Amino acid sequence: MAPAGIVYIDGVFYPPDQAKISVFDHGLLYGDGVFEGIRFYNRRVFKLDRHLERMYHSARLIGLEPPVAPDEFRRIILQTTARSGLSDGYLRPLFTRGPGDLGLDPRKAKRSSVVVICSTISLYGAKHETGLTAIVSTYRRTPPVSLNPNIKSLNYLNNILAKSEANARGADEAILLDLEGNVAEASADNIFVVKGRVVYTPPTTHTLVGITRETLLELCQGHYETRVEPFGLPFLLGADEVFITGTGGEVAPVVEVDGHRIGTGRPGPVTRDLKERYLHLVRSTGTPIPANGTGEVGRAGALPSEA
Repeated sequence: MAPAGIVYIDGVFYPPDQAKISVFDHGLLYGDGVFEGIRFYNRRVFKLDRHLERMYHSARLIGLEPPVAPDEFRRIILQTTARSGLSDGYLRPLFTRGPGDLGLDPRKAKRSSVVVICSTISLYGAKHETGLTAIVSTYRRTPPVSLNPNIKSLNYLNNILAKSEANARGADEAILLDLEGNVAEASADNIFVVKGRVVYTPPTTHTLVGITRETLLELCQGHYETRVEPFGLPFLLGADEVFITGTGGEVAPVVEVDGHRIGTGRPGPVTRDLKERYLHLVRSTGTPIPANGTGEVGRAGALPSEA
């Protein structure tokens, strides 16, 4: 069964099971490209402009020149979403370095490619209500001296290895530490710790500046004190509550780490409150999706260069 939605590639729209890129694209060969994960709810795209700002910033950091200006890309994303027929879903816009050859020199790719995947996503399922289990990964987060964490690149191997380790150990998630032993993030999410009515989160020294993380810090204002500061594993294990945040996973409670129960072993009141506030916000605000898209879907099996 084909996935729901639609895919835009370099000016052509495709059904998801017919979308293709070149095997010589440096995004595929070397992870040379950037992306965003964006949600839409009730036909509104949540924080679209903030996501575009971060995506173009990532592209600048790797010296990739997008072939479309931000306003045009914004229009493409909204048109793609409109064509999908979905009221709620997930967007994965990408800039790849583009087709080149088997050398990794980015100059070999003459023009970057634009992809927008519009589909659905479901992470954690019922664990949103009962809480996730996590392990502390043996892998450490890539240090910023090796790779700028503000680059949301197509290379997620560090994160994937940690997630695979969690799978092998029967856990839902992995928590990565930095080289100094401080808590950095989960496999693809930022992390928060609650003690009393104080909400803590690590600085983004070793992690991506998460847009869901930003939103949660905003939602805490006037309700909970927040502190952005480094902390180690003992601090996390002694927390009343732990939760992780990300566009795909939204707000998800963590109730066990390495077999150690967090708080009562159930999602706590601060986590539940912030999750409710977050879901209300994302379901009631955002950039409206146009009623209809225009133009024709690309023919079956056609690559953009052939269309």
